[in-house]
Amino acid sequence: MTLAAISAAITLYAENPSDTFICIETEKSSMILEAREGEVIFHHYGSKVGDPAQFKGLNSYRRADYGTDPQAYPATGGRYFNEAALTIEHPGSQWNTELEYISHHSYGVSDGVTRTCVFLEDPMTAVKVQLIYDAYRDEDVIICHSEITNGGKKDIILRNFYSSSLPVKAGRYLLTHFHGSWAREMQMTSEVLTNGIKTIETRKGVRTTHTENPSFILSLDTDSWNENYGEVIAGALAWSGNYRLSFQIDETDRLNILSGINPHASAYTLGKGETFVTPEMIYTYTDEGAGQASRNLHDWARNHGCYDSSITCPTLLNSWEGAYFDFDTRTITDMIDDVKDMGLEMFVLDDGWFGTEYPRNNSRQGLGDWEPNTAKIPEGIGYLADYAHSRGVKFGIWIEPEMVSPKSRLAKEHPEWIVGSEGREKTTIRNQWLLDLSNPEVQDFVFGIFDSTMKLAPGIDYIKWDCNRHVESFGSTHLDEQSHFWIGYTQGFYNVLRRIREKYPEVIIQACASGGGRVEYGALKWFNEVWTSDNTEALSRVFIQYGTNMIYPASVTGSHVSAVPNHQTNNITPLKFRFDIACAGRLGMELQPKDMTEEERDLARQAITTYKEYRDLIFHGDLYRLSSPYGSDHYALMYVSKDKKRAVVFGYCIKYQARTLVPVFRLNGLDPDTRYSIKELNTEKPQFWGDGKTLEGRWLSNHGINPQLVKLYDSGIWYLEAEE
Repeated sequence: MTLAAISAAITLYAENPSDTFICIETEKSSMILEAREGEVIFHHYGSKVGDPAQFKGLNSYRRADYGTDPQAYPATGGRYFNEAALTIEHPGSQWNTELEYISHHSYGVSDGVTRTCVFLEDPMTAVKVQLIYDAYRDEDVIICHSEITNGGKKDIILRNFYSSSLPVKAGRYLLTHFHGSWAREMQMTSEVLTNGIKTIETRKGVRTTHTENPSFILSLDTDSWNENYGEVIAGALAWSGNYRLSFQIDETDRLNILSGINPHASAYTLGKGETFVTPEMIYTYTDEGAGQASRNLHDWARNHGCYDSSITCPTLLNSWEGAYFDFDTRTITDMIDDVKDMGLEMFVLDDGWFGTEYPRNNSRQGLGDWEPNTAKIPEGIGYLADYAHSRGVKFGIWIEPEMVSPKSRLAKEHPEWIVGSEGREKTTIRNQWLLDLSNPEVQDFVFGIFDSTMKLAPGIDYIKWDCNRHVESFGSTHLDEQSHFWIGYTQGFYNVLRRIREKYPEVIIQACASGGGRVEYGALKWFNEVWTSDNTEALSRVFIQYGTNMIYPASVTGSHVSAVPNHQTNNITPLKFRFDIACAGRLGMELQPKDMTEEERDLARQAITTYKEYRDLIFHGDLYRLSSPYGSDHYALMYVSKDKKRAVVFGYCIKYQARTLVPVFRLNGLDPDTRYSIKELNTEKPQFWGDGKTLEGRWLSNHGINPQLVKLYDSGIWYLEAEE
């Protein structure tokens, strides 16, 4: 939108800046700010409260010696003494910044999306800040970010530069957040916040979501989790680099949430006239429990937040756990034949296909040298892609373009491209180093890897983009300001992805980072899906997928059936249980089909066929969590179509419990006045007495179903369809 168009669309809320209310609204929520005596005060985020002018004269009775009333974007300076959203070191080592309200305006960005801009300025230092709030009406989501401009004549140094500040007032705050490690991502924990500061952060630079995730769910005025009732604020930061979420309860028991780029080792010098744009922080509010908060985020993600959600990512077989590095042309063409035979839609060739001088026959060499290995595949990648397409199967391929092996031609030719501290040994993780994406030459090289890979064969349909290490001993030969590295790397990553999407808008790209190391909305702006975890073991995936889908929709979560004993856990689970878990996300397989019995292949064909019949519910339906795997012997969830005419229910027994306890799952989300036919899938022996019956939505919700899931690894899928 041009400046002239924006100006024409402006709606000023008041002429008197001393009595100005700023109202940011969605269908069911309001965020109310007030410009008062030069400051922008934050009054409310929650259910709609009617005329914002009712806040006029509001007195919090806060003692003057305990700082200020909650500000929309507090800066270090004046009477503010808690952790600030903005901290600046000015010329002459002055640290005081006092932002004053200048103006605000709102305009329509698109149908159902309204942007509100609030302009602040420190008249003494000429620092200007624009607070931007994008309200997504139908999804009940508000996205915040800030733009900081140096209007002075000399450089300034940004020390804190958060995306948003969100003050909340309640009697109790239950914070639910996510933690873990490789092969154990998105484990969920809840804790009642106490006075002081709780932080969720990473300093790894890349692969930032293995151990923590930049997201949370905050339940208000309670110390217990509830799916269906109560006030909830959920948030997620869209940033692929270092982040920090800070939760501080002050002396008045008010909670302030700061979210944005982690300021650790990231002092950012801003020159005269330059502007720094922070990443987006996504919020949703509901008074209908954590389940509705998840559904709000999922709707926003599918409609606005993820790259081209109109694309349905195909079912697939990935070669990794079935072949690893040990394959030739016949191995791959046989696997493609198996893909066709079982009814899958795509084959993905994983690591091991490249390297000539340093052939990629193991993980110790070859990264960076992306020529196809003609000793392994003399016919070329184009032959494999053509073979797949001739069988009616799509073709995908693996790359890890940000990395370089010490044993590679690239490492010898461009040592200056490798991240590391000058004069110190460069540490390896998985026998590899990291390329410096803050360097434009490296950005060109990484884009070139993607571009040349796409040119290996006409019609490559899918790219699996991996990233198997994080940053250690950081340093860049390109940057004068080393503290700019962390931000520069992420910005360089986004620059590459932007160029890729301009040239290849339709190719499906998966963000893999040793599994779930890039599960966040900054990456999903460019990627169609994420690889949820390298751990493909079904029981582990219960918890990984449960946590992931709290914030991120099932449509973007790759979930594969793998062999037993499982390669990560050595656990042995029934094939039906493995399929029933994987079918709750984007279904794939990760094994050698030739090792399957004919009975197992028959089950696979059946499960894949039925999955395609209800897949649209997984990709576009509303998620209802019916039973939590935490503290329970059973786990259950369901997806309901937007028109409530169809649903699919998944139920699992995840713990041996003496066969005496039969679960009851109340099927929330159905139309109470509609009758639904019930059919259990992929079994000859139904586990619910209601199989084949037609029951009312009201009955299914208030009474529920009680399938006979009484042994560890018992599982079932039930398809519901409205009676005509």
